[in-house]
Amino acid sequence: MRVEIPYGDGALEAVLPDGLDVTVVGPGCGLGEESPPPVSPTEEDEQAEIRRALAEPIGAPPLSELAAKAGRAAIVVSDVTRPCPSYRFLPALLDELSPLAPGDVSILFALGGHRAHTREEQVRLVGEEVAAAGVRLVDLDPSRCRPVGTTSRGTRLEVFEEYLDADLRVCTGNIEYHYFAGFSGGAKAVVPGLCSYAAIRDNHSMMLAPTARAGIIDGNPVREDIDEAGELIGIDYIFNVLLDEQKRICHAVAGHSVTAHRAGCEVYDRRCDLRVPEAADIVIASPGGRPKDINLYQAQKTLDNVAGAVRDGGVVVLVARCGEGFGQKVFEEWMTGMGTPQVLIDRIQREFVLGGHKAAAVAGLLARADVHLVSDFPDETVRSMCMTPFATVDDAVAAALEKTRGDARCLVVPHGSRVTAGA
Repeated sequence: MRVEIPYGDGALEAVLPDGLDVTVVGPGCGLGEESPPPVSPTEEDEQAEIRRALAEPIGAPPLSELAAKAGRAAIVVSDVTRPCPSYRFLPALLDELSPLAPGDVSILFALGGHRAHTREEQVRLVGEEVAAAGVRLVDLDPSRCRPVGTTSRGTRLEVFEEYLDADLRVCTGNIEYHYFAGFSGGAKAVVPGLCSYAAIRDNHSMMLAPTARAGIIDGNPVREDIDEAGELIGIDYIFNVLLDEQKRICHAVAGHSVTAHRAGCEVYDRRCDLRVPEAADIVIASPGGRPKDINLYQAQKTLDNVAGAVRDGGVVVLVARCGEGFGQKVFEEWMTGMGTPQVLIDRIQREFVLGGHKAAAVAGLLARADVHLVSDFPDETVRSMCMTPFATVDDAVAAALEKTRGDARCLVVPHGSRVTAGA
């Protein structure tokens, strides 16, 4: 059986042995040979869906009404590590803000703890049309965050002043599973997107709770803290999209930061929560290519999403290019200095450190299953992470078959950043 696995800007072909029990899964359908993926939306379909969502806001007035009363607007957009196609919906949002002069509109990039953008990256994210319209393009500057209060769970909110100085605040993003916040989207554009390091650390420290898991909202302290923070800080309107496997917009929601977001999450969960009859011996997973495999810091989410689908003692074959390496310094230090997985599992309980939290999540999987990594990392770097390096998917699977039983069950997840797969 031949399967294509997304990798960077392209794909790798894997030839799986005849007789191997293989199931290919993906959002919305089985994506196996007898269940082809649905037709991806056209550009016209996308624009129609964008206009529909703007015309049917959930729990909030139309954006044009809000704009008529505003003097300055801020639109928060995702950074380069996210697949959100902001450039496809920003022109429609700016049309809604037409009462405002372009110079009174700022587009703020929600970096959170990620690196700053180049000007070229900013333009690519918003599109040349928007970049040339006279609006301001501004990266988060953590040194320019101001305190605005504390959540009931103790998160000390320090928020980018460019956002606070706007009297119309619009948050955008895409909705997909997040391994401890439940889902991306909604108020997450601001917390952690436009917050100080201290605020991010306070919020993310709650990820150790057993209910801080992908797909969980109610009772998830991380998501509940994010939503409370959004109410304290102030979000006037959100615009969130759901993407298909080709990263096209297949659904959109607009309106209140919680109500509209929940509506989008319900749609996403119906399409992307995948359950398999029993845990597989081998799981072959890709984040879905760039930008989700831009670095290991991002690709880690796929490991978490598929962890429930591999049996104890099984093998996860992670296919992630990681062209920008680790993506975060603390994460790199923890991963390469791991020693054994249990060391990191114990360490995160003693000291919660941003970056270390992701390394500890990887260690949780490594403690019960092997990880074979197909990536751009040097072999010695991969081994320092208690993983096994391979040049091809075929080689990684062959080694996995040697370790598992002859009648091994194999699960292939080409878009692992977008689904939760579990038994």
